[in-house]
Amino acid sequence: MEYNTPQIVTFDKIGSSQLGYITIAETQKNVPFEIQRVYWTYYTPHDVTRGGHAHKELQQMIFAVSGTIIFNTEDENGKKETFTLDHPTKGLYIPKLVWRDIQFSHNAVLLCLASEIYNEEDYFRDYEEFKKTTDKK
Repeated sequence: MEYNTPQIVTFDKIGSSQLGYITIAETQKNVPFEIQRVYWTYYTPHDVTRGGHAHKELQQMIFAVSGTIIFNTEDENGKKETFTLDHPTKGLYIPKLVWRDIQFSHNAVLLCLASEIYNEEDYFRDYEEFKKTTDKK
């Protein structure tokens, strides 16, 4: 699989309905980068849109471990897509230079595996600045 555009990646699950399941994410196996940071968001009201940013270098693999999360993305070439995370085995790979807006269901828990530690300088928080920078490429 080529990891250069936003895309859904299906992760294997191990277990049974009687005992429960486990899904595993591993650096350079099913996650195409070294994991430097892990975080999760929860209790996000369903009428709040989060995101509203892009990253200059950071790559992410994102899961909805509970509930449903909808991502509206726009890559550096202007390609817009919508992705729905609604099962814990579905990960969304987001490469650098992808703008995203995120909508959560009431009970959604987002788990993110990130390629970099937090760095405010890595963010585009202004859409027009993001477009000006990516239009030059």
